[in-house]
Amino acid sequence: MITVENWGIIDYETAWERQMQIVKDIQSNRNKNVLILCQHPTVITIGRNGTINNVLTQADYLNSVGIKVIEIDRGGDVTMHNPGQLVGYPIFNLSGYKEDLHWFLREIESIIIDLSDIYGIKAGRVEGLTGVWIDDKRKLCAMGMHCSRWVTYHGFALNVNNDLSEFNHIVPCGIQNKGITSLEIETGTKIDFDAVTLECRKLFEDRF
Repeated sequence: MITVENWGIIDYETAWERQMQIVKDIQSNRNKNVLILCQHPTVITIGRNGTINNVLTQADYLNSVGIKVIEIDRGGDVTMHNPGQLVGYPIFNLSGYKEDLHWFLREIESIIIDLSDIYGIKAGRVEGLTGVWIDDKRKLCAMGMHCSRWVTYHGFALNVNNDLSEFNHIVPCGIQNKGITSLEIETGTKIDFDAVTLECRKLFEDRF
């Protein structure tokens, strides 16, 4: 059983603080699993395996247009969040399911693959890489998580109808020879963000 909260468009650092409050509560009480769904104003984050060298644009310019670069404790390298991207933070007590973070990542990938299928998109995995891809070449959904005392946090970022030109500021996930795509680009039609959010919620509730 999970609780789902929709935080709408929320500043990244504010969301991170609220996330950590929920993490501490679940670590203490082990009485719930919470899925946060939201969007962020444009922000670049660097995971534990990342490097500032994968941010291609000068800091002075990024500051001038209000794009923060934030180092965080999730797995993975550099990624971009911006409006029109569905960000999900599953804060789950894995002790109530399976104490295996890799299993949990594969479960989330399966949910995003099923969600893509609803929109007629054949998505899948790339061996050795985390996330969900189209034709092994274009990343549709980035993932990066952390697990502490078997409670997960951080999560996934599904490109729905966001401005992908902003990804030119970075080497997404530190991978040089792959591209970025979105549900809207792959379908060639306008995609309703709220409808995607609802489908994502249903799939998580069905699986967990």
